[in-house]
Amino acid sequence: MTLLDGITSRIIDTDRLSVNILERAGDTVDAAPERTVVLLHGALSSALVWQELMQDLPAEFRVVAVDLRGFGGTEHMPVDASRGVRDLSDDVALTLTELGIEAPHLVGWDLGGAVALQFALDHPVRTILLESPVSPFGLGGTRLDGSRLTDDDAGCGAGTANPEFVRRLTAREAGAEASTSPRSVFRASFVAEGFETEHEDLWVEAMLSTSTATGNYPGESVPSPHWPGYAPGRFGVLNALAPRNFDVSGIVDLPEKPSILWIRGVLDPLISDTSFSDPNHLGSLGILPDWPGADVAPAQPMVSQTREVLRRYTDAGGIATELALPGVGHTPHLERPAVFRRALLELTGYIGSPASPAPPTEAIILSSSD
Repeated sequence: MTLLDGITSRIIDTDRLSVNILERAGDTVDAAPERTVVLLHGALSSALVWQELMQDLPAEFRVVAVDLRGFGGTEHMPVDASRGVRDLSDDVALTLTELGIEAPHLVGWDLGGAVALQFALDHPVRTILLESPVSPFGLGGTRLDGSRLTDDDAGCGAGTANPEFVRRLTAREAGAEASTSPRSVFRASFVAEGFETEHEDLWVEAMLSTSTATGNYPGESVPSPHWPGYAPGRFGVLNALAPRNFDVSGIVDLPEKPSILWIRGVLDPLISDTSFSDPNHLGSLGILPDWPGADVAPAQPMVSQTREVLRRYTDAGGIATELALPGVGHTPHLERPAVFRRALLELTGYIGSPASPAPPTEAIILSSSD
């Protein structure tokens, strides 16, 4: 595990499993509760990706980055997909209890955003920063209102993962010779074209820490009578995000609503209304054969779904803001670190005032540069 200056790691033993966390060497457990930030990484990643942000946050904060189940240094136990992401959320809850952390500011990227929203349904939080989050209705197979396209969620879950990519991930292939290598996928899908970083080896190391054991990434798929011929199985992290298992739109009904800031890259190819991770969109482009058409298999409007749920959240008395970053891909905290850091500090009330709600159907567009 490669750690940057000032970052430490340790294992927290809970009643469920052993969880790896990253912390800052100078942080104190006596930090004020309103100055405690918990960072949750995305799929195909680990807590390692938060290190630059951890280094840059003010010393008054206590910052903890958690490796989710099956990623990084956390124990690689199977994920029960029938519980959605509750296995992951419950792991985080027990870890924070061991650390004496209550009602933190939560930052969730990609899969971590799904975990953050599930956590907020079950436990108090102060604020939530959603970075390129999975739709509140999961990945694939739903219409704008979250209604499911098929009764078995055809085209969702583990079957969406490229088998050659999974093979190279399992082999811990670090090069970029093939388009399906983890490094090539990082360059093509995680960041916008042309983005360069001195820490690319570290971000690839985080990807390669993903467990591909049975029950982890991507999980198992089962045959389906519906196009494209597969559906999610019982175990695995991608199956946990299938719409029959995952729906956190209930945040709209929370009696006490934490302020939510949603940050996304305009060029994100993964979380998009035209996502290249969505078989239905790929079918509409002719990349996948025998697509049955938009009436039967429309692309999931991922961004529009999140925007609509957050609009309902504000209508119900909550505060939710969308920040869309031009020229940015799936990972704003790496691509525009200064913008991301400032937005987080404003959300937590450390500078300025907490984020104000954007107009219900509009985005605040920030400059593409720091």
